[in-house]
Amino acid sequence: MMKILNAEQTRLADAFTIENEPIPSIDLMERASNRFVEAFYPNFDPKEKLGVVCGTGNNGGDGLAVSRILLSKGYSVQPIVIQPKEGGSKDFQINLLRISELTEVVYIRNEEEIIDFSNFSTIIDAIFGSGLARPVTGFYAKVIEAINLSSAQVVAIDLPSGLFSDLPAPDGAIINADKTISFQAPKLSFFMPGNYQFVGDWHVVDIGLDKNYINTLDTKYTYIEEARIKSLLPSRKRFDHKGTFGHGQLIGGSYGKMGAMELAASAFIRTGAGLLTITVPAIGVNIMQTSVPEAMVLDQPGKKFIEDFNVLDKATIVGIGPGLDIKPETVKGLVDFLRKNDKHLVLDADALNILSENHELLEILPENTIITPHLKEFDRLAGNSDNQWQRIDKACELAERYNIIIVLKGAFTSIVRPDGTVQFNSTGNPGMATGGSGDVLLGIITALRTQGLTAEDAAAAGVYIHGMAGDIAAEDKSQTSLIATDIINGLSKVFLKFDR
Repeated sequence: MMKILNAEQTRLADAFTIENEPIPSIDLMERASNRFVEAFYPNFDPKEKLGVVCGTGNNGGDGLAVSRILLSKGYSVQPIVIQPKEGGSKDFQINLLRISELTEVVYIRNEEEIIDFSNFSTIIDAIFGSGLARPVTGFYAKVIEAINLSSAQVVAIDLPSGLFSDLPAPDGAIINADKTISFQAPKLSFFMPGNYQFVGDWHVVDIGLDKNYINTLDTKYTYIEEARIKSLLPSRKRFDHKGTFGHGQLIGGSYGKMGAMELAASAFIRTGAGLLTITVPAIGVNIMQTSVPEAMVLDQPGKKFIEDFNVLDKATIVGIGPGLDIKPETVKGLVDFLRKNDKHLVLDADALNILSENHELLEILPENTIITPHLKEFDRLAGNSDNQWQRIDKACELAERYNIIIVLKGAFTSIVRPDGTVQFNSTGNPGMATGGSGDVLLGIITALRTQGLTAEDAAAAGVYIHGMAGDIAAEDKSQTSLIATDIINGLSKVFLKFDR
């Protein structure tokens, strides 16, 4: 897992590296600027006119170093310094001297000197970076507004100027970046939907801050990476059999919604669990036996809707919710089941909607139950939130209070654990915002839990594998044409990659 550091932790890691590598701060700035350029230049035409807008702090120093490096690579670069008064950080001043020996620097010292940024095809934003502590107003706000009004593509160094690293977006002016190239670790603000207009697509470059020191830093936020997920998956040995990989059960489906159960069941059996039993209303038995022949199907009294949540003794994990509906008989059946249940659970969709209308049931959920709400389902459970920052705080409180794992679905799906830590997923794409995608996720997580993964590991691995399958499918089908079945079909390629 990659740690998500706050601004102060990044500053401390910077200082520790300078002192203990040891490396002069100006050389660390040079290393960071080179890493930025390596990520930047393959995607931009050297013939296009490029403006680099710099403040007078270390982010501005980065911008001036980037300007010099790009000039050496043949780019048409115009360094621009916003300097209402003389001065600047030591490393900014060193890089200002270096770039001034190579090319003319344009200065903006007051509002009258603000230039037309539309003259540039691309603008690199190096005004403030991650050290900002208050909203941007006045003269600097006018510069940012002029950049935002231009037709130029904008790339931010480390963090779009005006945006906070660790707090909700302030009321002041903020750069609207199309792309952000960030140093060493992603910023917490990158994962908040409301900030996408400022951050755009982002990429992290390793600038060589001391990793042993970073490992000592305490943070509740991490970013899921492939190596960690691969290490969680069970290996398959020569004499293993279907019983080795567990027996799980899925409960759901209703008249007109049996497709949700088919998707969940198909995802379950593609994720490696040994045995699957399905409980559906009578109207769905033939559908499921035909569409998912690998699964066993249990009948129950309800014809069109689930009435009795009968569970096999052999099933260790039960996933509930796809296509369930909230008919009174279904609600009664789920309430009765939860009051006597001793199985590990994964809950989604209408199972969550029933919980939101019967909050007392949260008190009797088994510890380490996994719930997988999308944003509206979560708000129905926890109350409306003003923004994602507040929503994640509420999820932390809920997870700790009831000792459950909350998979808060969306871009960068977050896994909120009872200890208050939050993991953000690194896979997936907007094409997965399609009906049935959540049913597929429930099947994947339930299958992983069935194979013996802890609830926390099954949730993390499940969202990563789900997103990776969606990314593979999008490469073949496009994001626009992507459907939930394509995600299931992508699972085989995920595991082929992991098995190598």
